[in-house]
Amino acid sequence: MSGYALVAEGLHTYYGKSHILHGISLKVGEGKITTILGRNGAGKSTTLRSLVGLTPAREGKITVFGTETTKLPPYAIAEMGVGFVPEGRKIFANLTVEENLKVPVDRPGKWTIQTVYELFPRLQERRNNKGRQLSGGEQEMLSIARALLLNPKILILDEPSQGLAPLIVREVFRIITQMRAEGMSVLLVEQNVRMSLEVADWVYVLNDGEIAYSGTAADLQADEALLQSLAGVSAEKWEI
Repeated sequence: MSGYALVAEGLHTYYGKSHILHGISLKVGEGKITTILGRNGAGKSTTLRSLVGLTPAREGKITVFGTETTKLPPYAIAEMGVGFVPEGRKIFANLTVEENLKVPVDRPGKWTIQTVYELFPRLQERRNNKGRQLSGGEQEMLSIARALLLNPKILILDEPSQGLAPLIVREVFRIITQMRAEGMSVLLVEQNVRMSLEVADWVYVLNDGEIAYSGTAADLQADEALLQSLAGVSAEKWEI
């Protein structure tokens, strides 16, 4: 990987007195998909929250496209071109699809309400429906679409396939790979190991708040024994 969209060095993050991340260091290549795997409670979501400023690290350094963001608030990090799709979607249940899409501040670029409708035709069909009336898959599409309206240079997603039917999971991953094809950098935390390794360029495996493995997704996918020992799962188990 020639250049990096995001670099984290030695992150230590706490919830109160609980020490969650123990010196996490990782890099997200420009125009690449990087995925973070690990058992429940390994620190995956906390890592993402630290990177976007929602749970700031007490120690360490984060840079986004060469600019340090370690102490910046979340809105300032977003303004630098970092889009975040949180676990659980976090859409506005009482707003319509279109009203949800009008929440982000307009940033110049390809992604507008019309272009996200072209990417997600189902959202256009449901544009007058309230968020609470959408299926889980539609809510995930809306969450991704809302992040795209910031016209980010790097898109960070936390468990985008959680609770979704297999066909919808494939659609979500198709969108993720399309983002890479358009030059966007993607950082992905995902429970669906097989699909993650199929689309990712680079993978990190977390264990108890530390990096247990770093390497190409293809190498880890090819080593079933290593994958099971690191992530506690079988890649084959997740085939859909």
